[in-house]
Amino acid sequence: MHCPFCHYPDSRVTDSRTNEDGTATRRRRACPRCGRRFSTVETMTLLVVKRCGVTEPFSRDKVIAGVRRACQGRPVGEASLALLGHRVEEAVRAIGRTEVPAHEVGLAVLRPLRELDEVAYLRFASVYRSFASLADFEDEIRRLRAEQAGPALPAAAAALASAPAQVPPRHAS
Repeated sequence: MHCPFCHYPDSRVTDSRTNEDGTATRRRRACPRCGRRFSTVETMTLLVVKRCGVTEPFSRDKVIAGVRRACQGRPVGEASLALLGHRVEEAVRAIGRTEVPAHEVGLAVLRPLRELDEVAYLRFASVYRSFASLADFEDEIRRLRAEQAGPALPAAAAALASAPAQVPPRHAS
């Protein structure tokens, strides 16, 4: 790192700290020639590869804007959207590549959005997955209902089937 004061081509790191969300590292540096101190901020560049092949920097704000459209008219606050944007960025960074297909960003949006608001999830999924008919909506709603019922329903049915039948006592008349 060049010193911004004397332009010496090297500097010594005296302290390193990551920011609160772990996306950047702040380094305190000292120039061995002039002795002045300065700070640098290092961030990992994350690029999104769109369907047409164009790459652009990942934007949490762009993710939030897309989800905000899906949440229009729903009881979803800005804090929830900001948290969703953070979760999506963490998921995309966890992939471990510097270039991520836009499709994977969309997949990273779907799970936290479904947890946030199912109607907004359906709206987003209908655009993201290009629903063409009511049958597509019905299939997705059926899948959501099946996941909500989850394994608890078959377990409860099995428990009822294996339990001995109880006959209510008769009262003498």
